[in-house]
Amino acid sequence: MLEELRDYQRKLFKKVDFSYKRYFFHLNLDKKLVGIIGARGVGKTTFLIQYLKALDLPFSKKLYISADIISIPSLYEVAEAFSKEEGEILVIDEIHKYKDFEKELKKIYDLLDLCVIFSGSCALKLDNAKADLSRRAIIYEVEGLSFREFVELSKGISLPSFSLEQILQNHQDIAYELLEKFNVTLLFKEYVKYGYYPFYFEDKDDYLIRLNETINTVIEVDIPSIFPIEYDSINTLKKLVRLICLSHPYTPNLKELMTKMNMQDNYKGLYRFLEYLNRAKVLHVIRAKTKGDNIFTKPDKIYLNNTNLHYAYCESHNTGTVREVFFASMLQVGHHITIPKKGDFNVDERYTFEVGGKTKSFRQIKDIGESFVVADDIEIGSGNKIPLWLFGFLY
Repeated sequence: MLEELRDYQRKLFKKVDFSYKRYFFHLNLDKKLVGIIGARGVGKTTFLIQYLKALDLPFSKKLYISADIISIPSLYEVAEAFSKEEGEILVIDEIHKYKDFEKELKKIYDLLDLCVIFSGSCALKLDNAKADLSRRAIIYEVEGLSFREFVELSKGISLPSFSLEQILQNHQDIAYELLEKFNVTLLFKEYVKYGYYPFYFEDKDDYLIRLNETINTVIEVDIPSIFPIEYDSINTLKKLVRLICLSHPYTPNLKELMTKMNMQDNYKGLYRFLEYLNRAKVLHVIRAKTKGDNIFTKPDKIYLNNTNLHYAYCESHNTGTVREVFFASMLQVGHHITIPKKGDFNVDERYTFEVGGKTKSFRQIKDIGESFVVADDIEIGSGNKIPLWLFGFLY
């Protein structure tokens, strides 16, 4: 078995492009058990292979296996055989595809002198009764390409990222310096439609088709492999996503939503479906600060997770919704978003943002401290009016 796995690893090392490294490449993985979770297609596999190849260890000391591709009778048995040959780093990709992986990981952690890095769907639950890995594993959640990363890949240049505070305080100077290096208008339009998932650069012509297939796979395969869901409910999940596609943006009327989905006042069922799609990064469910994160409370806004999904999965798209989706998706790394009483978003329980076009005014947030207008279709802002594209440089 190890010989077969090493042959597969050798072929991957030759095939994968290692030239570009994502924003999370320098995560601290020097722990005994580390998990990398994220949406399907955001580059977890590429990162793991990049990381493994770059490690200053002999080939025999590091091993990559994929629970998605290779049939493995027992993760523990593979890990034990690898450990007996003095292996040091074991990477297990797509671990959510392996039944009872929690028990296997716990056994590896407790009994073997190995460092294990695993990847899986962002919907993974590690705190269940099977093993309680949440106390053992360090978990990192990763997102799709930021606008900054997309520009770097498109133009072959290196660009800095900026903290939210840097952008709020110095957005004019930052924008001016960046605009000397690329044409923001054309690249931003391309990013909004195509740029969130790295596989765009593998086949641009069929990207939206592939993305549609990716989301269907998440709904048909990934979600049922993690959550207790009946086969008949898969089509219900797809219908729910398409209903959200019609949002402008969608402030949910749950009774109306259940009627359209023939769920007959099954509020808890609807809340569960929203949570499954939210955790799988198909939807982005946002609540008011006062409601907390209880899944059985009514969301204040329901968005698709990123702008590309509007073009791949929806028959039409609303410009205002797409703007808000872009802003919310860029703030998913390192920030907490809620829906305020006034304005579109509250970030980190401090800043209020109103998102709109270039003529958007401060009327709705004029009496709120630390409030900002985020405007599309402008290259450089002024005062507390900041160009939308600039928030794509947060990571």
